[in-house]
Order: sequence, then structure tokens, then C-alpha cells
Amino acid sequence: MSTVILLLVTGLGLGALYFLVASGLSLIYGLMGVLNFAHGSFLTLGAFLGWETARRLGADSWGAFALSLLVGVVAGAAVAAVTELVLIRPLYLRHIEQVLVTVGLALATVALFDGIWGTDAVYISGPGWFEETTDILGARIPNDRFVAILCAALVLAGLVLFLKRTRYGLIIRAGVENRAMVTALGIDVRRAFTLVFAIGGAAAGLGGVLASHYFGYVSPLLGGSLLIFAFIVTVIGGLGSLTGAAIASVGVAVLQQFANFYFGIGDFVVVLALAVVLLVRPRGLLGAAS
Repeated sequence: MSTVILLLVTGLGLGALYFLVASGLSLIYGLMGVLNFAHGSFLTLGAFLGWETARRLGADSWGAFALSLLVGVVAGAAVAAVTELVLIRPLYLRHIEQVLVTVGLALATVALFDGIWGTDAVYISGPGWFEETTDILGARIPNDRFVAILCAALVLAGLVLFLKRTRYGLIIRAGVENRAMVTALGIDVRRAFTLVFAIGGAAAGLGGVLASHYFGYVSPLLGGSLLIFAFIVTVIGGLGSLTGAAIASVGVAVLQQFANFYFGIGDFVVVLALAVVLLVRPRGLLGAAS
């Protein structure tokens, strides 16, 4: 029983990281039709800058950890907004060029991170509480998992409130449903595009800092490895569906944890689940019918 609880909670923590990356991907594609392969770079940048911030202030303090989260969020949002303005905006409706540009940016940023921080993983530490565990029905759960779950839940709640209660949220939701009609109404959706990119980058930057504590290290390849599963989650949940991304993140991560522990084939099972969803329900769990 303790093993099952440990795998469940650890899976929820991993699912929280998947969601923080996938939420931005889902919103960006749903509104803009852009598959952003550089999204993992926002995560990696947030992780490195967050680590640098905590290292200079004292990695074992809660204040340093909180500030590292803020730095990760701001860095992710700023770089994502600049990416949309400079690279993506001139290429709307030119999907092949968009893919090539974002793939090129992803490769270039990995090389940039290699040059600045080196190719080896940097092992990190956080507040002392992170090194402790909490007993749940006999399972010793690392405390950093709870922080990741809480942050992802707050981001989900914040995004839901933003999309349902604000003007720009209404524009974004309408744009996901029918972008042509929103444009025909005379609404300038370009600001919404930049805002969505910034929101996605902020979530990715936050996820980068949390991922560095979850795995215990940060490296130039951290964002790329998580991006693969975030894309899988986005497709399974349904492109453009925030709720679908949240459900799929938890399902994929928990499934991956159990398959890895009992059979050692977690990644294969996740890809198999993706194939089944694409065959049975190509639009994903909660994706809109085309």
C-alpha cells in the first residue's frame, strides 16, 4: 500500500510539472495554431536563472526559493513575449516556417546554455524542508512534491479565473473557438497572442524552477526532456483545452510512474497511450471537433 501511495503522489508531482509546460503549449496552439518547439527553452532559462538567484541569496532559505520562483516566472514570460513579437508574429499562417524557426531557436538556446553554464548537470539544493519527507499511510513522500502540486493547482485556478473573468480571457477563449470571427468583430487579437505567449512562458519558467528541485539538478537539456512529454499531454488532453491538459498531465504521469516501477517501460507505455488516443479519439479527450 505504501508503494502505491508513493507512486501516486510522485506521479501527481510529475504531472504538475507536465501541466505547467503543457498549459502554455495548449493555449498557444488553441488560439494561434503555433506548435512552439522552443517552449522548453523558456523552462530551462527559468530553471537556470532561478538557481543562480537562490545560489547567490542562500539556497537553503525560503526567501531565496520564493525569489527564484519569481525570477523564473518573469524570465519565462519576458523571453516568450519577445519570441512571439520578433520571430512568430511575422510568420502567422506559415506553419512550416514557424516549426523551423522554433526548432532552430530550441537548438540555439541549448548551445547558448552550454556555453554559459556548461554541458554537465548542476546539482542543486533548496530549503531544508525539501530534504525531508512526510509520512502518508506509510509512504515517505519527498516534500518538494507537495510544493509542485500546490503551485500547479494555483496556476490552474489562476488561469481558469483569468479566462472566465477578464476581458482578455474572453478574447482568448473566443479566439480558441473561432479566431476568424473574433478578428471580424474588429478586436485586435495580436495583443492577446503576445499575452498568451507570455502566460505560457511564465508557467514554463515556474515549471523550470520546480523541476530543478523535483529532479535535483538543472541542465541545458532539462526543458527538452520535459517538452516531449508536455506535447504528448497536450495532444492527449486535446489541443486548446486547458482542462484536458490538466487531466492528461495527471493521467500520463501516474501511468508513467507505475509502468516504470513495475515493468521499467514507462516511456513506452506513455507513447502507446498516445497512439491509442490518436486512433480512437484523434482530437484528444476534450479537444474541439474539427
